[in-house]
Amino acid sequence: MKIGIIGAGNIGGNLTRRLTALGHDVSVANSRGPHTLAALAEETGATPVRVEEAARGAQVVVVTVPLKSVPALPAGFLDGAAENVAVIDTGNYYPQQRDGRIAEIEEGLPESRWTERQIGHPVIKAFNGTYADDILDKPRPKGAPDRVALPVSGDDEAAKKVVRELLDELGFDTVDNGGQDNSWRQQPGTPVYGNRGGVAEIRKALEAASPERTAEWRA
Repeated sequence: MKIGIIGAGNIGGNLTRRLTALGHDVSVANSRGPHTLAALAEETGATPVRVEEAARGAQVVVVTVPLKSVPALPAGFLDGAAENVAVIDTGNYYPQQRDGRIAEIEEGLPESRWTERQIGHPVIKAFNGTYADDILDKPRPKGAPDRVALPVSGDDEAAKKVVRELLDELGFDTVDNGGQDNSWRQQPGTPVYGNRGGVAEIRKALEAASPERTAEWRA
């Protein structure tokens, strides 16, 4: 597939490494410009581009930037994407640690629902509770007893299917966490966040989540 990755930090960089290794055509962008991605491009064969170009022709776009930076993404950055593009949101709200106060999220709006409103497009929430190194170190063959499962949330069932199949190809099982209004179950501070369990453990963790944010995760 043609895949655009916006954000080349730990998650974005390691997804670039794995997806290119699997043979996908990957374009990668960051806020500092293509010239800063020369080393990653040389290592992986990915194409460094401007943010405005990352989604061009892409069937999957990964948005993996700090939440506070989402509103600064260029208007219409998804306009050139393939029809029915699946947009993956890996983001988390870290009010004390990085993002500052976002009123709507503090009032209970799920983080990925907020991101959808900023970019004007549905998203599939995935990888948000995944350690970046696990993208390289934890892939296992389908059916392996120690295969890690990742929760996935979103309203677009067709896009969710594309994302779940891509995660399977990357070496991970998935657990469907339902629609985006349910995605609070995989936000920071919940039992599934950072959880490296299999399907049964991830399901239990999602069920055990509370919608009340603890003090650490509030502004």
